[in-house]
Amino acid sequence: MVALDWSEVPKTPLVVDGVTLEYSCFGPPPQQAPTIVMLHEGLGCAALWRDFPARVAARTGMGVLVYSRQGYGQSDPAKLPRPLDFMTREAVDVLPHVLDQAGIARCILFGHSDGATIAAIYAGSVEDFRVRGLILMAPHFFTEEMGLKEIAKAREVFARTDMKERMAKYHKDPENAFRGWNDTWLDPGFKAWNVGEVIDYLRIPVLAIQGRDDQYGTLAQIEEIESRSYAPVDTVILEDCKHAPHQEQSEQTLDAVAEFTARLERIEAAEVVPS
Repeated sequence: MVALDWSEVPKTPLVVDGVTLEYSCFGPPPQQAPTIVMLHEGLGCAALWRDFPARVAARTGMGVLVYSRQGYGQSDPAKLPRPLDFMTREAVDVLPHVLDQAGIARCILFGHSDGATIAAIYAGSVEDFRVRGLILMAPHFFTEEMGLKEIAKAREVFARTDMKERMAKYHKDPENAFRGWNDTWLDPGFKAWNVGEVIDYLRIPVLAIQGRDDQYGTLAQIEEIESRSYAPVDTVILEDCKHAPHQEQSEQTLDAVAEFTARLERIEAAEVVPS
């Protein structure tokens, strides 16, 4: 297995099951510090995190790994249509190989939207002691009518505006990226999608972040974590904020992330028994 090139513009590819995935790394490598693995939203990619990963690395002192899932950014296109359990497959079949290739020793999974769901599914489905905490930003555990209506609006915007051309600045195949997300969420069979049971199996601390005005999900998504998790849950609800807290309320989001990661490190230090 080829180790990753720990740099912002890596030269070594990340290949999982023959699929090449775009990635970037910030801050110290895994052998020097814990790693925050950032999982993007449904139309995101590594580049669309913009400067936030570098700011997270600088603020926390941890390494940060971001990558574009298949079908996004400069990664290989996805086979369409995506299966309705695509987030579970991403969590169980792809994410562990990414962690292995990165040489992760200790990490925090930090997901946004679909990426947050993937992070939660992984932590609730796979016993991986490398994962010490979860940061779930605007997660989805079940569908909501208001969110599906917004996704339907996005389909109209994609068809009638220059959205495809704008997406092409970041995605090698914008049609593949959009259809892989939009067509799946709007599939009639997806209305019954619900992965809330993974929360029951979480045994690591969770930071849940959501904008009060999130147009894709209500606070019921956060309440699901609070009511079902046996592990500690910290909740941050941001005012004047929709679906992208790291962009719309970046300083408050960064403060919450830094406080959470620092507390995890204090807990880790306290649990180390002197020899």
